[in-house]
Amino acid sequence: MTLKKVSIALAILLTLSGCQATQRQNATTGESETNSATKGALIGAIAGAVAGAATGDKKDRGKRALIGAAGGAAIGGGVGYYFDQQEKALREALLNSGVQVERVGENQLLLRLENGIGFSSSSYALDSSIHNTLKGVAQILVEYPDTSLVIDGFTDSTGNDASNQILSERRAESVRSFLISQNVAAGRAVARGNGERYPLCTNSTAEGRACNRRVEIQILPLK
Repeated sequence: MTLKKVSIALAILLTLSGCQATQRQNATTGESETNSATKGALIGAIAGAVAGAATGDKKDRGKRALIGAAGGAAIGGGVGYYFDQQEKALREALLNSGVQVERVGENQLLLRLENGIGFSSSSYALDSSIHNTLKGVAQILVEYPDTSLVIDGFTDSTGNDASNQILSERRAESVRSFLISQNVAAGRAVARGNGERYPLCTNSTAEGRACNRRVEIQILPLK
């Protein structure tokens, strides 16, 4: 099979995949968007085809490209589907909890505990009011073990840099320790403090400072 024929076959594959794409509604905009399983499959198919065509004899490149495309689509679609399902479970579990669930790129989720939720002022001890919410998060993380976690703490600009850095580190570690206590593997999670860096809102108002006092949990594919 020639590379020209391979290109035509891949075009047909991608067109058919696009026609069968599952749509979901964006929770913020209300617009339909293609889910990550479909996008991942298409990207994986292209990458697999390129890798397949680059190996073997010239006469076998066409066959190898199609094999690579099929394998790449399966892998790419699998990762996207895994995150689609995990996102759905988290959104259902955290509805009306005050914890925001965001999709960042194709294969990354972000949980944001802002407005000081879970902590008293200047404290890094977790409030009991957030325990059940984090237990729900931990349960889903245990059900979806093939991810890693980066837990980031942030403060507002009140206080000095040194104390804010320490407070943000301890709050992130408090969340990490709680998740570990709920059977999330310790090796999956890293805690980091960012102090007053990376504000989401202005620090000139009480509402803005509350917005900046937060903990974020990034959910990423295992490397």
